[in-house]
Amino acid sequence: MATIRDVAKRAGVAPITVSRVLNNAGYVSPETRRRVEQAAAELHYVPNMLAHSFRSHRTNTLALVVTDITNPFWTTVARGVEDVASAAGFSVFFCNTDESQAKQGQYIAALLRRRVDGVLLAPASSDGADVHALQRQNVGVVVLDRRVEGVAVDIVRGDSVDGAFQLVQHLTGLGHRRIALLAGPPGLSVSQERAAGYQQALHAAGLTPDPALTRFGAFTIASGHAMMRELLTRRPTAIFAANNFIAAGALTAMREAGLRTPEDISVVVFDDLPDPYVTAPVLTVVVQPAYALGRAAAERLLARLQQPDLPPHELVLPVQLIVRSSTAAPT
Repeated sequence: MATIRDVAKRAGVAPITVSRVLNNAGYVSPETRRRVEQAAAELHYVPNMLAHSFRSHRTNTLALVVTDITNPFWTTVARGVEDVASAAGFSVFFCNTDESQAKQGQYIAALLRRRVDGVLLAPASSDGADVHALQRQNVGVVVLDRRVEGVAVDIVRGDSVDGAFQLVQHLTGLGHRRIALLAGPPGLSVSQERAAGYQQALHAAGLTPDPALTRFGAFTIASGHAMMRELLTRRPTAIFAANNFIAAGALTAMREAGLRTPEDISVVVFDDLPDPYVTAPVLTVVVQPAYALGRAAAERLLARLQQPDLPPHELVLPVQLIVRSSTAAPT
C-alpha cells in the first residue's frame, strides 16, 4: 500500500506538500498540485483517515438512527440529511432500531466506538439516557421527530398537535361524531402529541372523547391491523391513524371485514402512504416536510459541531393538510 512518502517521491515534493494538497490546506501552486494529484492517482494512494482523526479529533462521519428505514417518511428524511452531510464532506451511517430501546443502545455504543462526530436520533422512547451518553462523550446530538426527557438537546420535528387537530377537525366538519384514534406507543412524545391534537379537535366540536374509541399500539402495519380489528366492534364512522404504517394495516383490516372507504368508514392519516402500500382510495393526510426536516436537522448538527456551546434549540416545522378521497360525510 502506497504511503504519503511514496506519493511525495513520485511527485518530487516534500511529504508536507502532499499533505497540504490532499487536505486542501495552505497554498500550493497549480503545477505542484497537479503533480501530487497525478502521483496519488497513479499509486492508488488512500489517506489514512483513522490516523487523521486522531490528530484532528474528527472522523467526518455522522449517524442517522431511525425507527424504521423502510417507512417512506424516514427514507425522505434520510435523503435530506445525506445531501447536507455530503456537501459538507461528511459520510453518514444509517441505523435502524425497530422502535427497540435495547437495539438503540447497542447502536449508540457501536457509534461511540467508531468515533462518529454527531448523531441524528429518532429515539425509541422518551428516555434521554442515550442522548446523555452521547453528550458526555462530546458527540453532537440532534433529536428528530420526538422529544426526550431530562436532557437539554436540539430537536427538529413536525407539528404533531396541529397536524392531528387539522385532520380530526376535517372529520368533525363533515359531520363525524364517532371518530376512532389508532395511535403509536403511549410512552412516546409523538404519540401523546397526536392524541392531544385529536382530543382538542373533538372538544372544539363540542364532543367528548370516548376512551373506547382510542387504541395505543406501535407505528407498524401489524399494529394498525390489530387495533382496527378491535375497533370494528365499536362501529366508528371515521378513524384517525397516527402514522402511515398504522393506516396501511387498518385499511387491510377494513377490506377483510368487507368495509369500504369512505362509504363505510372515513380515514385520515398523519404522513402520506404511497404505493405499493395503498392504491385506493387516495388518502386524506397531513404531510410533514420530511426532506426539509432532514436538511434542517443536519444543518443544526453541523452548526453544533462548529459551536459546541450553542444553546439547545427546538425547531417545529409546519405541516400541511391534503384532502383526498378517503373522507366523506357519514351515511
